[in-house]
Amino acid sequence: MAETALPRDIVLLVDDSPEALGFLTDALEQSGFSVLIATSGQAALNIVDRITPDLILLDAVMPSMDGFETCRRLKANAGVAQVPVVFMTGLTETEHVVHALESGGVDYLTKPINVDELRARIRVHLRNARSAQSARVALDAAGRHLLAVKGDGAIHWSTPQATRLVNAATGSDDGLDLVAKHIAAFMRERPGFGRDNPFSINNGSQAALQLAFLGAIGPDEYLFRLTATNQRADDGVLRQHFALTQRESEVLLWIAKGKSNRDIGEILGLSARTVNKHLEQIYVKLGVENRASAAVKAAHVLHEM
Repeated sequence: MAETALPRDIVLLVDDSPEALGFLTDALEQSGFSVLIATSGQAALNIVDRITPDLILLDAVMPSMDGFETCRRLKANAGVAQVPVVFMTGLTETEHVVHALESGGVDYLTKPINVDELRARIRVHLRNARSAQSARVALDAAGRHLLAVKGDGAIHWSTPQATRLVNAATGSDDGLDLVAKHIAAFMRERPGFGRDNPFSINNGSQAALQLAFLGAIGPDEYLFRLTATNQRADDGVLRQHFALTQRESEVLLWIAKGKSNRDIGEILGLSARTVNKHLEQIYVKLGVENRASAAVKAAHVLHEM
């Protein structure tokens, strides 16, 4: 029985020098990589619209569009924003290295390229990229309300549960745009912000969301946790008043806010069947027969707070 070949990692090589392209292509292919070639920044942008590489090797000095601008445009493309970019440069001045990193690169190699160093750097960054992706998948599966932003406040990534919570709390399908604007303003106004500086986002005259900064998780990646404002306090009141479990109080709270079972499931990361099971227990504990009556009772208790 023939063994199934493992898919090769794809490296996009961007350089305007035919000699460099030939040398590096041979070295990479001999190391087991599949190589895509672009001779300009624009060509690289065109390629990533069709194919997502696992890593990009980018020459810093190219005519028309240099590597720094190319990297900025690559990072603005959500489809490849997480792909590590390693600069190749003959520029060794500190300001050029800083420029490369500020443009979104994760590393740089000085020309002439040492093949052994090239292989080692690539392996490290591919491993790091996979670890970051695995962490995001795990967070998604755990139903965490988390999102990461860049230094300018632009959304880097968001767990599906965070997106649903934002849209539910703001009553909008574009809630993340609103959140991004508030985070950008927050980061501008408080450059030394820390974990002890949560802030709220209002929906009209009413506070809808609270964001807490959890820490930097990359050179230009900042993690925030979202909660619906007063949700914890409201949960506690309902839980104590009706002798509910924590999850039952969360479900009841969203019922009181007028959300459907499907919405509640998406916000809390629960299946429709699980939401229904919680509802059955809620009805028994509240002594009601339907969700409308449960919502009225919950709203009455919360109104008395």
